[in-house]
Amino acid sequence: MPFVTWLKRHLVVIAGLLTLSYLLLPNVIVTVFSFNRPKGRFNYEWQQFSLDAWRQPCGVADMCGSLSISLQIAVWATVGATLLGTMIAFALVRYRFRARGAVNSLIFLPMAMPEVVMAASLLTLFLNMGAQLGFWTILIAHIMFCLSFVVTAVKARVMSMDPRLEEAARDLYAGPAQTFLRVTLPIAAPGIAAGALLSFALSFDDFIITNFNAGSTVTFPMFVWGSAQRGTPVQINVIGTAMFLVAVLFVLASMLIGNRRNRQKA
Repeated sequence: MPFVTWLKRHLVVIAGLLTLSYLLLPNVIVTVFSFNRPKGRFNYEWQQFSLDAWRQPCGVADMCGSLSISLQIAVWATVGATLLGTMIAFALVRYRFRARGAVNSLIFLPMAMPEVVMAASLLTLFLNMGAQLGFWTILIAHIMFCLSFVVTAVKARVMSMDPRLEEAARDLYAGPAQTFLRVTLPIAAPGIAAGALLSFALSFDDFIITNFNAGSTVTFPMFVWGSAQRGTPVQINVIGTAMFLVAVLFVLASMLIGNRRNRQKA
């Protein structure tokens, strides 16, 4: 039974590869169909290989405009949620105050609440305040639901920090600012970066909350949804493929930098 023995030995690896293939299959299909030249309005069947969509990624009216709006909102939502979430995470871990347990519980509500409920609630709030729906209402909504994810990521990292490192820095006459910038912040940086990346992905990808609170502003997910009703341009696949490749390159660069630092420490 050599095959059975080999299978048992490599079962975890095989299961991992199959799961990874299953997860990446939609990305592969999007990439393949970004080189398609459909005969009709819908890019759902392979017809002919073409580079036209890659040569003219903004060839569809208003697509790059909606992409620009989504990128701006995602960047500013990431900045706002990361700053606020990092401060909240440090406060929840390092300080004791009244209602600390309640705040800890409330932080998870946006993560547990259905998006459509949150979207309708935010719309009601903005209408009662007399706010004009558009870029700023989308940004406020995105910061709000991204905040919980940043707090969770940073809080987990801060809780695992060794307080003796900061005490050693203070014993070596480092001031509060020096201790934070040279000891605390570098240690918490992976958690902060994880929360920021997650915020950017969630903000850029969001449709339900954005659709409720966008007014006349059209983000890229809303443009894709609207296009799917009357015909899906190939350029949508091009943008999706480009963003996937950028994410892969970012991950690979992070891994290379991490491996280089580990070798230098060794």
